[in-house]
Amino acid sequence: MRKAQADLGIRAKNAEIAFFGGSFTAIDRGYMLSLLDAAKEFEDSFAGIRVSTRPDCVDDEVLDILQAYHVTAIELGAQSMCDSVLLLNERGHTAEDVISASKRIQCRGISLGLQMMTGLYGSDFEKDLATARSFIALRPDTVRIYPTVVMKQTALEKYYLEGRYQPYTLEESVALCANLIQMFEAERIPIIRLGLHYSDSLMQNGYTENYHPAFREMCESKLFYDSFLEKSKKYESKRLTVVIHPKSLSKFSGQKKSNFGRLSALGYEITVRFDDTLEKYELRIEVSD
Repeated sequence: MRKAQADLGIRAKNAEIAFFGGSFTAIDRGYMLSLLDAAKEFEDSFAGIRVSTRPDCVDDEVLDILQAYHVTAIELGAQSMCDSVLLLNERGHTAEDVISASKRIQCRGISLGLQMMTGLYGSDFEKDLATARSFIALRPDTVRIYPTVVMKQTALEKYYLEGRYQPYTLEESVALCANLIQMFEAERIPIIRLGLHYSDSLMQNGYTENYHPAFREMCESKLFYDSFLEKSKKYESKRLTVVIHPKSLSKFSGQKKSNFGRLSALGYEITVRFDDTLEKYELRIEVSD
C-alpha cells in the first residue's frame, strides 16, 4: 500500500483501499484482522476502504469489526436474486440473505454495492431482469455486472460440453446489458463495472466467444442505436440531426463508428449536435435543415 500511495501521489485521495477476489469476511478471522490492521495505517491517505464478500457472511459482529476499522463500502456477491439459480450454481446463499445483509449494511451507514452475474446456469433474460429489479428495490449505492464466462476445469465447463448449459452469445449479452444500463440509470444507481476485466488467465482458461474487452462500450453503443431507431420512427425524413451530450459521442458512434455505418446502410444521413444539459444516455432527434 505504501508503494500504491507513492505511485498515486495526490490522486490517492480519490482512490480506495480494496480487498477483492474472495469473500473477505469469510476468510480466517485472524488473517482478516491482519489485513485491516495493515490498511489502518493508510486510511487517512485514501478515500476509503472497500471490501467484497458473501451475502451470508455479514452479521452484526462482522459489521462491528468493519466499522471499527472504518470500512466505508461493502460489496455483496449476490449474483442472482432467483433462489433456483443460486441453488443450481451452488452459491450457498439465498436471495433473502442478500436482502438481510443489504439492510444491515445500510443501517450502519456503510455504502452498499451489489454484484450480479448475467447468464448463469439455469438463468434467462427474464430472471436476470428480475434480479436487476430486486437490486433496484434495495437501493444500493453501486452495482457491478459480470456476464458469465465458462472457465475450464469447472462444473460449468462439464455442463457446457454436455450441452446442459448454453451461455448467452456476445450479441445476447450486449442486448441484455444495454437494457440493464437503462434500468439502473433511470434509478440513478451507478454501474461501476460492466464486463469482466481482461486477464491472461481468462483468455487462456476460458471459453471466451462471448467475451469482449470493450463490453461496456458495446452495450452503450447498442443502447444509443436502439434509442435512435425508436425515436426516428416518427420522422419521414432520413436526414436527421442527433443531439447528445458532448461526452457521449463515442458511445453514440460505436466502435470504429459502427453505428454510423449501420445507420448509413439503412439510408440515414446523420448530423450530430451537442447539448451539455442532456443526460449521458439521453438522445434527441431533429430534422436536419
